[in-house]
Amino acid sequence: MDISFSQSLSALLPGIQNSDLPAHVNMIVQQVRLPRTLLAIAIGGILAICGTVMQGLFRNPLADPGIIGVSAGAALGAALAIVVFGSLAQTYPALLMFGTVPVFSFLGGAITTLMVYQLGTSPTGTSVTMMLLAGVAIGALSGAMLGLLNYYADDQALRDLSLWTMGSLAGANFSGVMFGFVVLVILGVLFYRDAANLNALLLGEAEASHLGIDVQKLKRRLILLTAAGVGVTVSLAGMIGFIGLIVPHLGRMIAGPNHKVLIPLATVLGALLLLISDMLSRVLVAPLEIPVGIITAVLGAPFFLWLLLSQKGRI
Repeated sequence: MDISFSQSLSALLPGIQNSDLPAHVNMIVQQVRLPRTLLAIAIGGILAICGTVMQGLFRNPLADPGIIGVSAGAALGAALAIVVFGSLAQTYPALLMFGTVPVFSFLGGAITTLMVYQLGTSPTGTSVTMMLLAGVAIGALSGAMLGLLNYYADDQALRDLSLWTMGSLAGANFSGVMFGFVVLVILGVLFYRDAANLNALLLGEAEASHLGIDVQKLKRRLILLTAAGVGVTVSLAGMIGFIGLIVPHLGRMIAGPNHKVLIPLATVLGALLLLISDMLSRVLVAPLEIPVGIITAVLGAPFFLWLLLSQKGRI
């Protein structure tokens, strides 16, 4: 539905009175578009700072929760909760009320992150090639498991799974927005506290250890926090890829590699990128809607190919 900027402003700001504003316009702006916009800001920010931290932690420009399989693992966890607990919730409704989807999504993301980290790390450092191959393998396994769950899911669960795997902000609500912003603030504060440690880690693990940093403890903490962030985004909007890959590079092009600047800048850029992607998803084939995960993939895949070509001979 076409709603002008002045109508949106009137619906959002009580001080601006418009007696001609239809009631359904108020409802659409306040209950549909506002939470969707706010959720895009929260999720875009979370994905961007998680990607920034992962690239700093692995010390390579190709690290991204989607590419190395973390998002697929989180989606598999969420899918298990939807299919298994969704059927049980008809008898025990409290199961879904107490957050089984976010919990399973976090567990799936955490397990995947730890697997990729173990496979891609050796005493000599982190192997980008091994990390990418591990991500491909884990993504393929998660895809196979998701296919199996699709086969056994009922109609409602199948619809939910389809939206989950493509990524969508259509189900945004204010409870999800509040949860997303709480997670964004917590992750932003915790990651910013480790910004100096991430800067030191760019010099190498041995150099960071010589500076008094417990590198292994730092890695475990950041891996778990990143998995938690990705798990939350998957539980709220499904799989939305490439935000965590593109934004850190844009941030470094603007402000350099200093994580004290890069982390807050990535939050803003990630929110803007997902907002633009969501806008495109709604207007390109209006009145139909393209899942926002497809838009970010269309934008991100060429960027990833360019990165691979630019890193040719170094990975």
